[in-house]
Amino acid sequence: MSGSSLTQRVLLLAVLSLPGCTALAAPVSPFVAMAGTWSGGGVLNTTDGQQEQLRCRAAYDVAGTGEQLRLNLTCASASYKFDLASEVEYRGGAIRGSWTEASRNASGTISGRAAGDHIEVAARGDSFSASLSLTTRGGRQTVSIQPQGTNVTSVSLALNRR
Repeated sequence: MSGSSLTQRVLLLAVLSLPGCTALAAPVSPFVAMAGTWSGGGVLNTTDGQQEQLRCRAAYDVAGTGEQLRLNLTCASASYKFDLASEVEYRGGAIRGSWTEASRNASGTISGRAAGDHIEVAARGDSFSASLSLTTRGGRQTVSIQPQGTNVTSVSLALNRR
């Protein structure tokens, strides 16, 4: 191997080892893009075929280097209201944490995965479970919730950054 070729390889290795180099960087937390307040609406579907329009507000407080998130989400329709709070942590693609829902006195754990701008988690508790899918792109966020064991079959939300 020539001296020039060895020098080039050493320089390449040094550049790839620099902080902030995307080739070796850890996954960026999806929580960073969520920080702030959001509002919007959506639809709640029930087992008897009814649909109700929802109005929602969300606040995402991101802490540390973007690895901790505190969420407060309040949605209401003509006959439903939910007030969800959660604290979650992101580590290397995995999401774990806890949640509470004040109007139904329910609580439990959250676990799942994140990749890029998309999060997929499962919320589990003694009296409630649901799968949740969330995508954040710029100032727009879509949320899909699929509860199990309730008269609500799905919730779909579209939120905009305020």
